[in-house]
Amino acid sequence: MSAPAIRATDVTIRYGRKEAVTGITLEIPTGAVYALLGRNGAGKSSLVRAILGQLKPDTGSVELFGLDVWKERATLMERIGVVSEDADAPPEMRVGELGRFCAGLYLRWHQSMFDARLERFGLAAKTRFADLSKGQKKQVSLALALATAPELVILDDPTLGLDVVARKSLFEEVISDMAERGITVLITTHDLASIEAIADRIGVLQKGKLVLDEEVETLKARFRRIRFTSQPAALSSANLVAAQVRQWGNGTEAVVTNYDDFAFARFRDEAHVTAEVQPMSLEDIFLAVAGEPEGVQP
Repeated sequence: MSAPAIRATDVTIRYGRKEAVTGITLEIPTGAVYALLGRNGAGKSSLVRAILGQLKPDTGSVELFGLDVWKERATLMERIGVVSEDADAPPEMRVGELGRFCAGLYLRWHQSMFDARLERFGLAAKTRFADLSKGQKKQVSLALALATAPELVILDDPTLGLDVVARKSLFEEVISDMAERGITVLITTHDLASIEAIADRIGVLQKGKLVLDEEVETLKARFRRIRFTSQPAALSSANLVAAQVRQWGNGTEAVVTNYDDFAFARFRDEAHVTAEVQPMSLEDIFLAVAGEPEGVQP
């Protein structure tokens, strides 16, 4: 059995007295699209830096393809493509020059892939990097990353600065294409609506802790929004766990994290309540898990 593309074991990262990442353990299998979600300051960037070998954890370890990233970083970087949150390059260098520079660094450089991606993005090779918009700089960074024929691509908030058309292209064309080719993708993003249809698995960070880590379909199957026309009996009587409860008109709305059709039908019949059950989007689930708590559990 092959090693996972990414394995983090009990990773803790501190900045002085502040703990940015606390005891995170996760595995991302080869070929998966994994979305790492969290509010600003949740620890996403710190964890990504540790995964890339740019930051040594205070405790724990990170392996890529079974190799310790801190010890084997030079070897592993040949197999990884990275698009950072803030794309950067010498401002006077032209886009084509950036490609030629990277060609000398990577053994698996594919110039034709780089040129094709620039053409797809509508970017001229003679354009200075300083003259590109923030979104265009991200596109150049993506073209450089994919031209190395990577086995793993890490995208740190890649849609920041992209317009609607460019975001749609990134998710529907670029990431989908990588998934079809068996490339492992780790992406941090706030664009939950777009990643929902593409990601195989979701991880949610909250205050440095991994509070969710599961397949998208499994996650969506167990979360439901239930709207009662009046105050319901305790959901706990049916072993249903409410993550969030709030007033809804004259009634009550509850977000249930372990929904089961049979258990809820029995609860509804026994408690004699009228209720509407609604599925939840990934964004709804994220807000229920990582947003500000509302109300108390019934």
